[in-house]
Amino acid sequence: MDAQSLRSTIKTCRDLMRKDEGLSSDVERLPQFSWMLFLKCFSDHEKKRELLSKKYTRVLPTKLRWDNWANNDKLQGMDLISFVNKTLFPELAKLTEQKDIQKQHIGSIFKGFVNRVESPTIFREIISKINEMDFTSSDDIHTMAKMYEDMLIEMKDAAGQNGEFYTPRPVIRFITNVIKPSLKKGETMLDPACGTGGFLAESLDLMKKDVKTNSDLKKLHNSLNGYEKKPLPYLLGMMNLILHEIDDPNITRQNTLGTKISEIKPSDQFDVVMTNPPFGGEEESLIAENLPIEFKTSDTALGFFVYIMNILKKNGRCGIILPNSPMFAGGVAAKIKQKLLKEFNLHTIIRLPKTVFEPYTTIATNILFFEKGKPTKDIWYYQMSVAERLRGATRAKDPKYTKSNPISYEDFADVLKWFKKKTPNENAWKVSIKDIKDFNLDVKNPKGIVESFDLTPHKLIDTIIADEEKTMKLLTEVKELIMKAIQK
Repeated sequence: MDAQSLRSTIKTCRDLMRKDEGLSSDVERLPQFSWMLFLKCFSDHEKKRELLSKKYTRVLPTKLRWDNWANNDKLQGMDLISFVNKTLFPELAKLTEQKDIQKQHIGSIFKGFVNRVESPTIFREIISKINEMDFTSSDDIHTMAKMYEDMLIEMKDAAGQNGEFYTPRPVIRFITNVIKPSLKKGETMLDPACGTGGFLAESLDLMKKDVKTNSDLKKLHNSLNGYEKKPLPYLLGMMNLILHEIDDPNITRQNTLGTKISEIKPSDQFDVVMTNPPFGGEEESLIAENLPIEFKTSDTALGFFVYIMNILKKNGRCGIILPNSPMFAGGVAAKIKQKLLKEFNLHTIIRLPKTVFEPYTTIATNILFFEKGKPTKDIWYYQMSVAERLRGATRAKDPKYTKSNPISYEDFADVLKWFKKKTPNENAWKVSIKDIKDFNLDVKNPKGIVESFDLTPHKLIDTIIADEEKTMKLLTEVKELIMKAIQK
C-alpha cells in the first residue's frame, strides 16, 4: 500500500470513529485505534516469524489472535462488542501472570485498558479497513510509523492538560544528538518516564547507522529501555516502537518511583538516561519512603532526579528536562543539588524559551546535561530565545512558540554549533562552582539578555502585593469618579 492509500485508510478509520458515541475526542480515538493496530501488527509479525522458522511458537492463544476474532463472520452486532469487552481484553490482561516476557508486555498493555467503541457496525467497518494494511511489508511499517507519530502530535494538541506525556520531537532530537548514545560502545539507554517512546525512537534512528549485522540489530533493540506508569502512554509507546520495527520493545509498565533506591544494583544501571519526567505533581507518601532519608520528597521532578543519579553507571551521561523551580529551591532540593555537584559533572544547562511547551504549560524549563563520576568545576549556561524566523512569520515584536508555530529542530542550530566549541557570547556564559551560592543553579545571564523565568517565592509574593496595591489604587480612583458623577 502506498503512502497516499495508507493515509486515506487511516483517515477513513478516524472518520468512522468520530461517528461513534463512545468516542468524544482524539484523546480517546487514537488509543482505540492503537490497540486494534497493535493486534493486527502483532498478528502480521507472528505470521512472518512462522514463515521464517517452523520452530516459532505464537505468543497469543488462538482465540485472542486478530485473525481468529476480527475476521470471524459469526461475531456480529453486540456479540462482537461483548467478545472484546468480556473475553478479549480480560484474557489479554491476564497474560501479565505468565512467565514469558512478551506475554507480560502484551498483558500490561491491556491491563486496566477499556474498549470505548460502542457501535458494532462502526467497529466492523474499522476492522475491515485495518485489514487492508500489511504489516509484513517494511515499506508499510515505515510509512505507518511516520503517520503514527503525526497522530501522536495531534493527540497532544487535543489533550490539553493531559498532554504531559508528549515532548516536542525537536527537543528530544536535540538532547539525543548531544548525548549520542553509542551502539559501537555497547551502551544501554533508559527513559524512566518514556511516555509515547519519543527518546527511544529517536535513539533508535540515531544508532541504526552503526548496525551492520542481525546481531547488531538485536543488540540495539535490547539496549533501549523505558518505564511508563500510565496505561495510555504505555500503549502508545509500545505501538510506536513496534512500528519502528522493534518486535519486543523493552518498555515496562511500572511506577519508576516505586523502586527502592537502596536496592538498585550495578546490574540495574544504564550508560545513558534521557528523559522529561513529570513535574508539577506529587507522589503518594509511600513512594517517598523509597528515597534515601535525606532526600525524601513527594515532588515528582525531584524524586526522578534522585532516581536517575542512582540508576546511572559510573561515567554515565544524562540529559534531563527540569522545571525552573528546583533550580533555585532550598531544603531537600538543595541537598539533591549538593549531591549532584559533588558527584557529577553538571557541565551544561540549556535554558529553553518559556513558550516551548505552550499552550499546555508556561512553566519555564531547562535541559541539564551531566556525567557521573567527577565533581562539577564549571557550569556552562546557554539561554535560548524564540527563533528569529517567527518574528517575520508572526510580525510580533516579542514572538513566542505556539500550537501553530511550534519549535523546530532548526531552532537548535546555533546551540548545537556552540556545543562543539563552547565560548562566551551574548547567550552563553560560564559559572565557576565557587560562585554557586546555596546550590542555587538559577544563574541569570550576566549580559542581561534573559527571558522572564519563575520568581523566587519571596519575590513572587512582593510582585503579587505590588500588583494588588496597583489594583486597589485603580479601584479607589474608579470609585471616586463614580461618586463625583452621582453627586452631579
